[in-house]
Amino acid sequence: MSNPRPSVRFYFLGGLGEIGRNCLVVEQNNELLLIDCGLMFPSPDMHGIDLVLPDFTFLRENADRIVGCVATHGHEDHVGALQFLLREMSFPIYGSEVTLGLAAHRIEEAGLLNRTSLITVADGERRLIGSFEVEFLPVTHSVPHAHAIVLHTSQGVVVHSGDFKIDLTPVDDRRTDLARLGAIASNNGVRLLLADSTNAEERGHAPSEREVGAVLRQVIAEQRGRRIITASFASHIHRAQQLIEAAVDNGRVVATLGRSMQKNVRLALDLGLMNVPRSSIIDIDEVADRDPADVLILATGSQGEPMSVLALLARGDNKWVKLGDNDTVILSSTPIPGNEMNVSRVIDGLLRAGARVVHSGIADVHATGHAQAEDLKTYLSIVQPEWYVPIHGEYRHLVANAELGVTMGVPRRQVLVASDGDVLELSDDGLDFAGRVPAAHLYVDGIVGDVGQGVLRDRRVLAEEGVVVVIVTVDEATNEVLTGPEIITRGWVYAPEADDLLDEACEYVAQAVERALREGTRDIETLEREVRRAAGRFVNDRTKRRPMIVPVVMSA
Repeated sequence: MSNPRPSVRFYFLGGLGEIGRNCLVVEQNNELLLIDCGLMFPSPDMHGIDLVLPDFTFLRENADRIVGCVATHGHEDHVGALQFLLREMSFPIYGSEVTLGLAAHRIEEAGLLNRTSLITVADGERRLIGSFEVEFLPVTHSVPHAHAIVLHTSQGVVVHSGDFKIDLTPVDDRRTDLARLGAIASNNGVRLLLADSTNAEERGHAPSEREVGAVLRQVIAEQRGRRIITASFASHIHRAQQLIEAAVDNGRVVATLGRSMQKNVRLALDLGLMNVPRSSIIDIDEVADRDPADVLILATGSQGEPMSVLALLARGDNKWVKLGDNDTVILSSTPIPGNEMNVSRVIDGLLRAGARVVHSGIADVHATGHAQAEDLKTYLSIVQPEWYVPIHGEYRHLVANAELGVTMGVPRRQVLVASDGDVLELSDDGLDFAGRVPAAHLYVDGIVGDVGQGVLRDRRVLAEEGVVVVIVTVDEATNEVLTGPEIITRGWVYAPEADDLLDEACEYVAQAVERALREGTRDIETLEREVRRAAGRFVNDRTKRRPMIVPVVMSA
């Protein structure tokens, strides 16, 4: 009987059951390889949180075993957490020139470029990283030069799709390399496929980026005599290229507004990714001196972030551009789940400022960068994996993708839907769950990791119900209430208009404290519990609300 082959393990630190925090660790021969390390933007109920990171506990405990990180592409949800992880450990990062250029912006801002080596790989390159034999396959996505990752392991071939779409007419003619995937499947077979689930619920095929370009060209041509402001993801370089080309063909010059848009357009020009005349791009300072009808502005803020360029424009707070009746704003994007309200609010603000607004609900000015159901079925039919694990998406997306796997012939028992923190082991016996690792959300609020679930829970209560502070001073010698109770409230009732209610609350709490003192209660902690209980009971009975109650009992 032959000796068993060494197993390969997969640790999911983020990206399963959520949009963002994509981070997978692969273990082989006691070495660890990261595939992506991204962040997630906070949901509306994460009050005060700036960013959400993967849990670095497992990586911190095994830092000496990390041989590198492979970055599939340059979006923040795949490389945005690297600047935080590099504060604690050092390792090389591999990716395309564009991917590393986008990742380097943030790493450089954090002053951590000395903690890593940025190693550029070419399409189709096969490179040894530690004991990992890694092949980089070109895929089409909404950011140029993205890759799928093919791992040639002791347990056979593992394919990580990265974020991808099947676009047969991409702007740069760089298509998802289905031919190479088919060759791998035919020659060696694919033991395991991990595939993007973001659009698994969407029927049909993802539209081509060139189709969006044609619509944008038509919309821009229709805005004669009007200044145009467009908003899209700063990393969507092909979208920016098509907007610039359409602007130039209509006799316009282009200015960038927003630091990330400015940096990324400059990067694209330097790398030769944009085939547009540099003379057509002007500085934002020059816009005021130009006829508005001859200008198109590429701006950031398509997700309605409160301090983004577009949000500032909607509020009239941008120092470079003031919107008016002669402006058209094109939102060439769709809201990320959870951002719908912010985007709607910004659109309202733009309209109030007098601008005309064109968005994806009115015209097809955006195309997704993720494979839809028929694309995923095509991918599965080519790869024909033995085992299938959906990745990258909310739980319902993972389940929908799992069903696509079954539809395309993967046995149901060989399709595994995993969650953040799960460990999967691929062995001669197949793929199975093999334990758990920490995978909690790591919150950034100014600094990393000083906010936990308890703090967030308190913030939700404060935001939804308010706070009531009750201050009482007692005399230890006579066991009597000396001063108070005094009630200070924010977000429960408006104190200047609720004198009678507050007086009644003070009397109710005073009676409870005096009763506790008569019954022999002496220690401050017990008295504070009595104050909290009495105030909470009164507030709930009278107003049916549950604000945070903060008792302060002092002794004299």
